[in-house]
Amino acid sequence: MMQPQSCPTVAIQCEINGKPYSYAVSPTMSLLHFLRGQGLISVKEGCSVGECGACTVRVDGTAIDSCLYLAVWADGKSIRTVEGERQGNELSDVQQAFIDEGAVQCGFCTPGLVMASAALLDKTDRRPLTDAEIRRGLSGNLCRCTGYQNVVRAVKKCCKG
Repeated sequence: MMQPQSCPTVAIQCEINGKPYSYAVSPTMSLLHFLRGQGLISVKEGCSVGECGACTVRVDGTAIDSCLYLAVWADGKSIRTVEGERQGNELSDVQQAFIDEGAVQCGFCTPGLVMASAALLDKTDRRPLTDAEIRRGLSGNLCRCTGYQNVVRAVKKCCKG
């Protein structure tokens, strides 16, 4: 009887929420599972096929579905999760706007929506956005509770102007 062979590991170095990390990971491990293994539990596993956005994080500033992104691809990259959005003891403006506008209900989708919102705001230089632009920008993030209107208001609150 053949014994299963262990998968070789690959050494990666990356920055997560401003801190350097150096780990050996399986070449088949998703960034989602790697981050959760580091205790970053805001990164949620919803669908595992890139449809729901619950696992959204930022890699070098771009919002990505971490369930579809291999951990080995993070080598040399800067990764940010919702845990890294705080500035010291202060919530980011996006996090605070989500609270202020009631854009949080069950909370499962919230970390992904916050990360996608922050990426959208940075990508558009925080210029005033229409409801349609915000909805299009967040279209990869599903929420069953909010109906999105409060999320749209939260993003608008963070726009300049």
